[in-house]
Amino acid sequence: MSRSERLFDLLHALRRHRRPVSGKVLAQEMGVSLRTLYRDIASLQAQGATIEGEPGVGYVLKPGFLLPPLMFTPEEIEALTLGSRWVAGRADARLREAALSVLARIAAVLPPDLGEEVHASALLIGPGPEIPKDRVDPALLRKAIRTERRLRLSYQDETGTASERIVWPFALAFFDTARVLLGWCELRRDFRSFRTDRIATADVLETRYPRRRQALLKAWREAQRIVPSGS
Repeated sequence: MSRSERLFDLLHALRRHRRPVSGKVLAQEMGVSLRTLYRDIASLQAQGATIEGEPGVGYVLKPGFLLPPLMFTPEEIEALTLGSRWVAGRADARLREAALSVLARIAAVLPPDLGEEVHASALLIGPGPEIPKDRVDPALLRKAIRTERRLRLSYQDETGTASERIVWPFALAFFDTARVLLGWCELRRDFRSFRTDRIATADVLETRYPRRRQALLKAWREAQRIVPSGS
């Protein structure tokens, strides 16, 4: 186990204990000596973790400490790299640039033993089918979702029939062959999905829609009988 992984595990061990826990107990959980444990606690404190206590008394981690990038495990780095590579190869130009920027930032702050994992990851994204080009900027759709604003859409369905819609956008789904905007349609008074390549025009309205985005997403999942990941 690398030192970075050990510090990561120690931080999680401290999070599991809401009351002060002795160094002896922590050392046993970690499978290290007391000397190594004390050195690792000092390292975490130097990185900004508020760990209170002392030998013989016990230690407790105060809430609010965010994991710095160097605390990623190799598997987490692989997941970030793989996900970023997928976005860079499948999403629109702005998200592609953002994904590449994320990888560069992570690699810049990781210690050498983990930084190489970003560039040397053997998890690759193969070529996929060509996605039809959007006529509206996907960034506009994402902005409407983030700000919970109504959207006025000019849309053509699979038969070419055109319609004007006011929708409450709450999610954007990415598939290998298409991107789909999910929203509540005021015309149909129900949830509807809109392929983004069939949206001719889209205008973000000033008015917010009356429900929170999270509530709409939850209701949509319940209607589709979709169990959220991790639940």
